[in-house]
Amino acid sequence: MEFAIIITFVIGYLAIALEHPIKINKAASALLTGVLCWTIYVLGAADKDAVSHTLIEHLGEISGILFFLLGAMTIVELIDAHDGFQIITDRIKTQSIVKLLWIVGVITFFLSAALDNLTTTIVIISMLRKILSDRDKRLFFAGITIIEANAGGAWSPIGDVTTTMLWVGGQVTTLRIIEGVFLASVACLLVPLLYLSFRMDGIFQMPKADENAKSTSTASERNFVFFLGVACLIFVPVFKTITHLPPFMGMLFGLGLMWVVTEFIHSGKDEADKDSLSVNYALRKIDTPSILFFLGILVSISALQATGLLAHAALWLDATIGNQTAIIVALGLLSSIVDNVPLVAATQGMYSLQQYPTDSFFWEFLAYATGTGGSSLIIGSAAGVAAMGIEKIDFFWYMKRITLLALLGYFAGAIVYVAQYNLTQHP
Repeated sequence: MEFAIIITFVIGYLAIALEHPIKINKAASALLTGVLCWTIYVLGAADKDAVSHTLIEHLGEISGILFFLLGAMTIVELIDAHDGFQIITDRIKTQSIVKLLWIVGVITFFLSAALDNLTTTIVIISMLRKILSDRDKRLFFAGITIIEANAGGAWSPIGDVTTTMLWVGGQVTTLRIIEGVFLASVACLLVPLLYLSFRMDGIFQMPKADENAKSTSTASERNFVFFLGVACLIFVPVFKTITHLPPFMGMLFGLGLMWVVTEFIHSGKDEADKDSLSVNYALRKIDTPSILFFLGILVSISALQATGLLAHAALWLDATIGNQTAIIVALGLLSSIVDNVPLVAATQGMYSLQQYPTDSFFWEFLAYATGTGGSSLIIGSAAGVAAMGIEKIDFFWYMKRITLLALLGYFAGAIVYVAQYNLTQHP
């Protein structure tokens, strides 16, 4: 049974990677893979009710991520419908590709720590659509954004779901994870940017404004919706901290608030003008296949977790490699193939706080590795999956253009963390 699930997952993974050559949408491949993995599991199990119960438990976690993504994408689309991102794009005066690279990189890095890497990726890519008219350049910037967002999220307790898991589980504390991982994350950001600064040059052209296009929102409405939307996104981690409810609840609260407010401020307009500024319109613009793709991927990986295959993989690494640093580096790279959330969950189950105390080398380095290692492949992180869906980025295009940069940043950060730990903990 386990072998059949592995084969099914591998075939499904290849179908996703080969989406363009085989001309089958990745969402369809992901959904079929997820359903087939669980079907094989339940058919080979003695207690089928227990398997169904396990699936429902996993679906609860998965739906939280999907509702979070749905809410974030809708808020961003609503801001875009009001031309809200013009507030930022109007302030970008440079036409230098390298300068834009650094501006976007720094903004993404710190915004990801304040929000999270998934929301930040959605926001930044929406902004890039307003800045870069050349699709090839925009795709490249979207790929770099994944590296930047994951690097920024790794050092913050609320910036990446895996760091949040370790924080909630008591493996790391707020100040120590920031102190311990910040420099490593900075290295993960800077090395690709420095490399590209010597390899890239030239200028870019912003998309030309449509002179015939008539804005249906006023400048005050545009500013208000932009700042309200950003405030709602920033409020999500605050809401979680105060209520201890899952992040998607805060996101849905923000979406509901924006829905009510925008309905109110546009209530006196014609139906045609009002419709293009409504949440209903934003929901129609959302890329639904991307959400279904995300669902299929997470359902597939939850099957690997439920059958214990991920835990077995971690145990095999422990027995085969032995060295703690090498194991964590390997887990970080493995997180680019399988989702880092169940991977960290399996690792938390394998190792106790008695074995590795709170804020120990193992947990801090694990937060960095699983937070940034997923950048190596386009489907290795939530940020990557979101970017793949929004900009239709090809799996192999990403491998050819971005993977090497992601690995350079990943290993640079790993070296910095290990060196910093040895200098500060072992004088």
